[in-house]
Amino acid sequence: MPKNEWVSESISEENLPQFAQNLIDWGKSYDIWLFQGDLGAGKTTLIKELGRQWKVLDSMSSPTFSIVNEYETEDGKLVYHFDFYRLNDELEALDIGVEEYFYSGNYCLVEWPEKIPNLLPDRYLQVSLEVQPDQRRTIYVSRHE
Repeated sequence: MPKNEWVSESISEENLPQFAQNLIDWGKSYDIWLFQGDLGAGKTTLIKELGRQWKVLDSMSSPTFSIVNEYETEDGKLVYHFDFYRLNDELEALDIGVEEYFYSGNYCLVEWPEKIPNLLPDRYLQVSLEVQPDQRRTIYVSRHE
């Protein structure tokens, strides 16, 4: 496996917890995690599992209408979950202070990052999900500096 890329095939609900733990280990030095994939690809499901493993105190859900949800972990760390699907333009992201979130040093989990290409930091972890015919997922992960 190349140093900055990782492909994991046949991810199912049964092996999602182990995959999420591997992803946390592999991307632990990155604050910004970008999640790409079609509607229904499992982005929010994977993010919820990451939150479970980080011991997020509240139930996580997609912030489709609020754009961002803030969660706290058992040890007092913050996790921000963004869903930019309904954004009309990048100005809407600027209006919520996205840059302050991105440079806060907290985990920022971003669904639909392609809606804000000019606002993304240079350093991030990209997670792309692809649904297979048997409904398992192939997940491509890459580090960007």
